[in-house]
Amino acid sequence: MTYDILILGGGPGGYVAAIKGAQLGFKVALIEKNTVGGVCLNEGCIPTKTLLKSAKVLRLFNHASAYGIHVKDNAVSFDWTDIQNRKSKVIKTLTDGVRGLLKKNGVTVFNHYGEVIDATHVLVDKDIIETKYLILATGASPVIPSINGLREALDNGFVYTYKSLLDYPKIPKTLTVIGGGVIGLEFAQLFASFGTKVTIIERLDDILMAVDDEIRKAYLRLLKKDDIDIITRATVTDIHKKDVTYQLDRQSHTIESEIVLLSVGMKPNLEAFKSLNIETTQQGVVVNEHLETNLKGVYAIGDIIGKMMLAHAASAAGVVAIEHISGKDARFYFDHVPSAIYGFPEIAWIGLTEQEAKKEGIAYKSSKFPLLANGRSLAEGQTDGFVKVLMNPDNGEILGAHILASNASDLLAEVVLAIKSEATIADIANAIHLHPTVSESVMESAIGAMDKPIHI
Repeated sequence: MTYDILILGGGPGGYVAAIKGAQLGFKVALIEKNTVGGVCLNEGCIPTKTLLKSAKVLRLFNHASAYGIHVKDNAVSFDWTDIQNRKSKVIKTLTDGVRGLLKKNGVTVFNHYGEVIDATHVLVDKDIIETKYLILATGASPVIPSINGLREALDNGFVYTYKSLLDYPKIPKTLTVIGGGVIGLEFAQLFASFGTKVTIIERLDDILMAVDDEIRKAYLRLLKKDDIDIITRATVTDIHKKDVTYQLDRQSHTIESEIVLLSVGMKPNLEAFKSLNIETTQQGVVVNEHLETNLKGVYAIGDIIGKMMLAHAASAAGVVAIEHISGKDARFYFDHVPSAIYGFPEIAWIGLTEQEAKKEGIAYKSSKFPLLANGRSLAEGQTDGFVKVLMNPDNGEILGAHILASNASDLLAEVVLAIKSEATIADIANAIHLHPTVSESVMESAIGAMDKPIHI
């Protein structure tokens, strides 16, 4: 069997690349040993956001009186099994949809493990498949650090990774999260919403170090309101059957917990193509701006690059790789990739943070607009947060944007488009935004960067 393009891995990078390749007239095959959609659809983005929506609804009911709605005798309850069943239905709907799209576009799917022999041949279930171009999209897996007792705790069901925790059959009374990154924070707020006492242990000086300092400080205050304890500069040394031991300020401390979430990072899955002499670093596979590896005809996309382990980055990279194969001068820019944390409220950002601009000696002007001054936010009762933009004071170039708001991931979209199209801060400021909308806060922050905002 010979194909124009063979894609190893059916996650958001792989399946998008497969569909795009087929749409451009290539004969495409996709190899995925598990369910198409990868971690994002099956074990990551979609299931967590589905569970977080249930948590958001519960939080709204718990604050219904603020809207003049009174729940009799506080009789609000939830059924974790029903919540999990809804999650499963959402996952099935999306994965069935992806399978249907692959079939409709004529992509051949091999539901087996693929082992790369060389740049043009892959072994799949005793058959050797030949290809002109190979796209590697094998994703990443949770890092399992060397902690005393960790392996045993994973085996006996005391410690979970994000994958296994998604199917935990009940709401735990207590949860200890090892790692203060995005995944750990989302799970922390998820379970805290349902009454779990959550403690986060982070070895760095603070959580979410990639986030703008002002956003992080405001977010920390909100986490405190949710009664989430955060212990920083702490190193976990031992895990036992019912507790976790960590070192802080040269002293040993122990915390008991019903279960533990291990969330200290992800590592690229490189095993399937270890026979290739592909250039890698400790971070992942090395690629150029076209997503080409050092081997001719071999591309790498998604988490195996190790730079931005995000589903939308993988999908965009898949399109770039296919378009470059088709002869276009397609390029992938990591600084054009937005990020988000889907908590309560959300955090979304793109470009430079203020601390990065200072560190790199880049001239900038910042402007911040609080949601408290936004009419729609007041009407919605969602006034926690603000919009912050950074611009070049000489030419109005947008250097970065950082949003803390209930719908921050949606609000950021216009800034992403502006940066991609090389629009200036004036273009956002002068664009007429619907009133009343939370998006007016983006406009107001842009006006403030140029001159003075109208409504503060």
